[in-house]
Amino acid sequence: MTPALVFDCDGVLADTERDGHLPAFNATFAQFGLPVRWSVEEYGRLLAIGGGKERLATLFTPENVAAYGLPADPDEQKALIARWHKDKTERYTALIGSGVLPPRPGIARIAAEARAAGWLLAVASTSAEASVRAVLDHAVGAELATSFAVFAGDVVPHKKPAPDIYLLALHELDVAPADVVVVEDSGNGLRASRAAGLATLVTVSSYTADEDFTGAALVVTSLGDLPDEPATVLADPYGLGVRGEVRLDDIERLRTAAGDASGTTSKGAAS
Repeated sequence: MTPALVFDCDGVLADTERDGHLPAFNATFAQFGLPVRWSVEEYGRLLAIGGGKERLATLFTPENVAAYGLPADPDEQKALIARWHKDKTERYTALIGSGVLPPRPGIARIAAEARAAGWLLAVASTSAEASVRAVLDHAVGAELATSFAVFAGDVVPHKKPAPDIYLLALHELDVAPADVVVVEDSGNGLRASRAAGLATLVTVSSYTADEDFTGAALVVTSLGDLPDEPATVLADPYGLGVRGEVRLDDIERLRTAAGDASGTTSKGAAS
């Protein structure tokens, strides 16, 4: 069956959290007159919560409601979160469009290799779809981006670390878990993909380098682009021996090794 390569967005296609999402959130707070500014450290802690709207919801503590004149009614809070998030998404997509956040090494290269080899391509993210598409276009180019299926935002009831977004991707792509390799950057993302039974390659990002990646099939600093931006291998449980760049044949060997280790087979293969 046709294999699939599925990418997370933030931290994988580009290192967007610290220099993209965070300033966009803080600019939105300023726009709405909310005396809150998330620091780099505080936002790093908030990344344990999947989804921007969910992070915004943490502002509605009894203390903040009283101090900042925020609504106490849950429906009013939900409506205000939606307004904040819409404003933040517009600011973020404009920032991405300005080109200030470079794609991560190897992303465009590996996506082009996979498409040329006939792999299915997708992005599965808890970020808003508009944000994901902006990053995808920026990371791989508008033409190659048209080859990707995008699963993002509020299309599933539970966000990462729940496996819902990956289970949706499996269903919509019509592939079996053994036919898929995921590229993630966070412990939450890894837990989500592994709960869906998917072999997972981790490229650590600025916020995630010290997280626990037990269960990943390969952990690297990036996918790598030689000679200027080589990848460093941090964990290689299957002994793939990647040197400088993660290539498509490395990903295929990873998929096969992970399938052999779990005893799974590709869709349509004999069991």
